[in-house]
Amino acid sequence: MCQLVNEFWDLSKFSRVAEVFSKRLQNPQRLADEVCSALQHGIKPAGVAVILQCSHLHFPNLESAFLDPNHQGWVKALVSSGAGVFENENADIWSDLLSLLRFRGINVDKTHIKDYAERCWCPSMSSSSSKHSSKIESANQGMVAAVVSILRSLGEDPLREELLGTPRRFVKWLMNFENSIIDMKLNGFAFGRMDLLKPNGEVSRSNEHIHSELNLSFWSQCEHHLLPFHGVVHIGYFCAEGLNPIGKSLLQSIVHFYGFKLQVQERLNRQIAETVSSLLGGDVIVVVEASHTCMIARGIEKFGSSTATIAVLGRFSTDHSARAMFLQNIPKTTFDG
Repeated sequence: MCQLVNEFWDLSKFSRVAEVFSKRLQNPQRLADEVCSALQHGIKPAGVAVILQCSHLHFPNLESAFLDPNHQGWVKALVSSGAGVFENENADIWSDLLSLLRFRGINVDKTHIKDYAERCWCPSMSSSSSKHSSKIESANQGMVAAVVSILRSLGEDPLREELLGTPRRFVKWLMNFENSIIDMKLNGFAFGRMDLLKPNGEVSRSNEHIHSELNLSFWSQCEHHLLPFHGVVHIGYFCAEGLNPIGKSLLQSIVHFYGFKLQVQERLNRQIAETVSSLLGGDVIVVVEASHTCMIARGIEKFGSSTATIAVLGRFSTDHSARAMFLQNIPKTTFDG
């Protein structure tokens, strides 16, 4: 945000204004416009410019999670709003502002997204979101009515144009986490002890090594707050000479299966470890790193924070050097937002 004003104004008030307008149902452009208007009318400067950089959580449904291994959990949006001398988006003063930001190491391109009918920042409302249709074709009307009631309780008008489809979209998203039983086949493998032997059937236990599958992505829903959390899973196990490593696609399917439920991170960690252990014979270590929306929107309100949990079974629970060796192989994870 940039303001042209002669008198001193406490910089902390800028963040307070932004926080006030962010604590409501929003979209990026309206948030930028409201902050800009409040500053323009509140302190009456020569001009106000607001550039909003934000990241939208883009969680897939269960079907698209399996079909798109490269799914990105964040969609970035860059919008701007101007008043006074900044009202003309082509004015030279915008170039001066952007040059100043670049000088301070902030690289942004002047982007104005005004027409949401043509360019939409929300993935669930874009045309690309229809590629993988949900199995829930018709949302439960009772659940939709409950969401409408919640919106009214928040002081919102469910008939407002931007909110007309919100109840059904929320229910459709929530039904991704309908509880299901693991009595199923994933990628053609039935659950139960797998035969990982090579064709010659020879196994040498004297030359074991730790096999790792790192950065297996997951998306889930916190059962305490009904807010999303997501992250990566790292799995390690002993693999002897003469054994084929378990396929990465199967491990990713197990991670997705347990992720798409109402969950807590510790239970997710344990369930993945126990299932992989049942396939491999017991010696398994699983680390889950996750970013929780509830930690951003409430609680410590710390954006970019993450939590890590670990589950160890079999020899990993007693072999400290094996644990250390696996943990050293895990790359430093950053949740881009």
